Amino acid sequence: MLIFDAHLDLAWNALEYNRDLARPVREIREFEARFDKAVPGPNTVAFPEMRRGGVGTAIATLLPRLHRRDVPRTHYQSREAAYAACLGHLGYYRAMEARGVLRIICDRDALDAHLAEWNAAPSDAPLGIILGMEGSPGILSPGQLAEWHELGLRVLGPAHYGENPYCFGTGSDGGLKPEGRELLGAMQRARIVLDATHLADQSFWEALEAFDGPVIASHHNCRALVPGDRQLSDEQIRALAARGAVIGLALDNWMLDPGWVRGQSRPERVSLEDAVNHTDHICQLLGTSRHCGIGSDLDGGFGKEQSPGDLDTIADLPRIAEILDRRGYSREDIAGIMHGNYVEFFRRA
Repeated sequence: MLIFDAHLDLAWNALEYNRDLARPVREIREFEARFDKAVPGPNTVAFPEMRRGGVGTAIATLLPRLHRRDVPRTHYQSREAAYAACLGHLGYYRAMEARGVLRIICDRDALDAHLAEWNAAPSDAPLGIILGMEGSPGILSPGQLAEWHELGLRVLGPAHYGENPYCFGTGSDGGLKPEGRELLGAMQRARIVLDATHLADQSFWEALEAFDGPVIASHHNCRALVPGDRQLSDEQIRALAARGAVIGLALDNWMLDPGWVRGQSRPERVSLEDAVNHTDHICQLLGTSRHCGIGSDLDGGFGKEQSPGDLDTIADLPRIAEILDRRGYSREDIAGIMHGNYVEFFRRA
């Protein structure tokens, strides 16, 4: 079954950690085993494993974020540097597209053509990516968003961790700044999808009120199961569903288990069953599976050491479908969660 993963930091891993994603995960791990703490943990994502697991379509990020030893969430000090970093990530995707590994998808016709090719010959088709930006410091000004749209950007999450020039994100409190409202207006005019992930609560509600365009939450879990501002409250889940959003299941263990202690807990403490509990909570809350998808965030600043213990690489994502099947979900619901809900969202958007 095709899998649509709504959040993968592919270029960031290639540039920040010097990972050759065209090589299998095993070879990348062997290479990195020679270095002491140069990376957060054993990687789980590479192009061969994406293909083996059926992850034929993904939102791939432009991520203006540094990761330095003992300081995992370091932001660029200037928008100019963040902008340049995002251009570097775009350059990586374009280079891999020229190599025939990836295909950048910018509109509905391209999405439909990609899916038709993938379903006909998944072993031969390139991996399809939709470009998303996680955090907005890479945008020099709201007026520059048109340039990013021309470059292929189709999804924007204004927030990441902390405060930025446009809004407030995870771990901070506050609403939209004046430039943030201008940015949302520019996004709406360009028909760029708003990714509500990481928005601080006040910024979240103000963004939904100010923005009338299409919305997703690419990699978000449930506050009812694991408390914290990084998670969605039931009220937020209902509000997103009312806007036609799809919410992607994230596989970072601290978002799956309320007792998880980063740097101490073992991955075996958490399983994909725990992850599916979050999807199931949303389905039961809303009475439908149409707003659920996958946004794994695998290798998003962590590795196998902080992923579910029964997941070795991204090729294991099909196990989510097996769990849903055992829990009595219909084939139609499972196909929607694994890919169909996001595909239909982007066909509309």
